[in-house]
Amino acid sequence: MWSTELTDEETEALVQKAATEIVRRKMQTPAILFLEMNKPLANVGANSALVLAPFAVPFFGFDFVNDYSRLFSKRENVELLLQRIEQLSAKQSAKD
Repeated sequence: MWSTELTDEETEALVQKAATEIVRRKMQTPAILFLEMNKPLANVGANSALVLAPFAVPFFGFDFVNDYSRLFSKRENVELLLQRIEQLSAKQSAKD
């Protein structure tokens, strides 16, 4: 796990996928609140994913656990996800 850093394209794809799912399920407010509260602990959470990987991999798959733990290992990616959620939420509100 974590043998290489995520490329910019991989980071963008993971952030877009996560933000799209959050907005699709109308979970913007709890997601933003959770991410803002835990932003300082993002790296700790990413490292704890390594510890919990044997339990999470059977449910989510190795690639999912590996990719998202690498994504959240950098605080700037959490901020990028927050911005993307807010952008998609604003687009959805404009449609309604």
